[in-house]
Amino acid sequence: MNRGRSVTQFSVCAWIVGCVLWGAPGVSFSQGLTVDERLERLEQKTLSVSPGANQETGNMVFFRGGWASLTNDRSNEVFTDVFGFSGSNDQNGGYYVGAGLDLVLTRNVWDLVPGTWVLGEIGVEFKRFNSENVTQAVPSTCGAAIPSSGCTVETNKKIQLTMLTVNVAPKIMFMEGSRFRPWIIPVGLDFHVISPPSNDTTVLDIGVQFAVGAQVRVWKALHLGVDGRFHLATGQTDTTNNFGTAGAYLGIAF
Repeated sequence: MNRGRSVTQFSVCAWIVGCVLWGAPGVSFSQGLTVDERLERLEQKTLSVSPGANQETGNMVFFRGGWASLTNDRSNEVFTDVFGFSGSNDQNGGYYVGAGLDLVLTRNVWDLVPGTWVLGEIGVEFKRFNSENVTQAVPSTCGAAIPSSGCTVETNKKIQLTMLTVNVAPKIMFMEGSRFRPWIIPVGLDFHVISPPSNDTTVLDIGVQFAVGAQVRVWKALHLGVDGRFHLATGQTDTTNNFGTAGAYLGIAF
């Protein structure tokens, strides 16, 4: 009697457990998943609904601008002011605008320094230095040398002093997890194009740059930052193309 009652109770309990398991959402005996696979699926499901799941990866596109200054002016050259014939193009200061990409290479300096990132920066930058009204080289020399050529002598023409720089540099960023993050560029590679050409009629130069800066996350993926840089050129154009910049940037992380 007791044995029959025990069998009946066990059957009822087994039936209840089977019904619960059968009706439980997401449970399927036909999947044949291992414990590790089930844990991985559970982790993915948790991340998909987590408030922090849609965070940026650390990569960033940025737009920047500010003050720029040459260490040496470009006066008394053929194309800048015809050797000071009617005034010198001797101003050093100006402005710059630029844009670029920061791409994360490692978040812990390859397991050497936890919480410190190394990024690869690829940037392009345009600079215009304060320019003066001086003698314009080509039409003026043409008109003076060959009066019958029809060339007009221009002795009060604004000659724009500009430079284009493309750079690739490693950027070391500190304080992972903080809204405020300082960074440095220990050394980076520069490619310069100067305008007007030098007396050698060349425009291309290469060099290195050093930089320091910091940024703060103001809202979601938007960051504001400041940076200062010094660019040391090799003088391939037979002119001194060293300059410094200081300014601000807006970054959008993705």
